[in-house]
Amino acid sequence: MKIRFLRRTSWTLLFTLISLLLPVAPVHAALVGTDQLVMSAQTTHNRDRVRSFLQRQDVRDMLQQRGVDANVALSRVDAMTDAEVQTVANQLDKLPAGGDVLGTVVFVFLVLLVTDILGLTKIFPFTRPIR
Repeated sequence: MKIRFLRRTSWTLLFTLISLLLPVAPVHAALVGTDQLVMSAQTTHNRDRVRSFLQRQDVRDMLQQRGVDANVALSRVDAMTDAEVQTVANQLDKLPAGGDVLGTVVFVFLVLLVTDILGLTKIFPFTRPIR
């Protein structure tokens, strides 16, 4: 009985030591800078602004007139890079208050068209990706 106990104990210790010696993926911790937090919040804000712009009824009507499904355009906003969202948000800032929305709708259409041609999205059935 004592030998059985010693044998079990030695096997338990052996497995414990082996499991402790196995390589574990290193964990890195770093401080998050204020500028990173501000950029992240700004990107989120810009993405929300573009989404709310595309949800307006007049914009949805204009997109539909050009053969673009507004719901697909909304889903593609999430697929845009941060730089693309920033560019579209800057275009929204340049719009006159209560004025012409056509320029921005055309710009959004062109951005979606370019991403479609590059093969990043598949919105328009009349395009072929260059890949």
